[in-house]
Amino acid sequence: MNPKYLTLYLIAATLALGLAIYQVFTTYPTLNYGRIALDVIISFFFYYLAYKTYHEKKDQELM
Repeated sequence: MNPKYLTLYLIAATLALGLAIYQVFTTYPTLNYGRIALDVIISFFFYYLAYKTYHEKKDQELM
């Protein structure tokens, strides 16, 4: 993976998580669990990509 995208992945993940939290607060009495779960899954996916990008960059520095 390209380490240039680390910041982009972190920003996208944080925005997706923020969107999920915003939806919880704005639609509190009748929550849309499917939409909230989708936003959280997207957030976890981007955090995973950021982790893989960072991990690969650190491994290349050691070798």
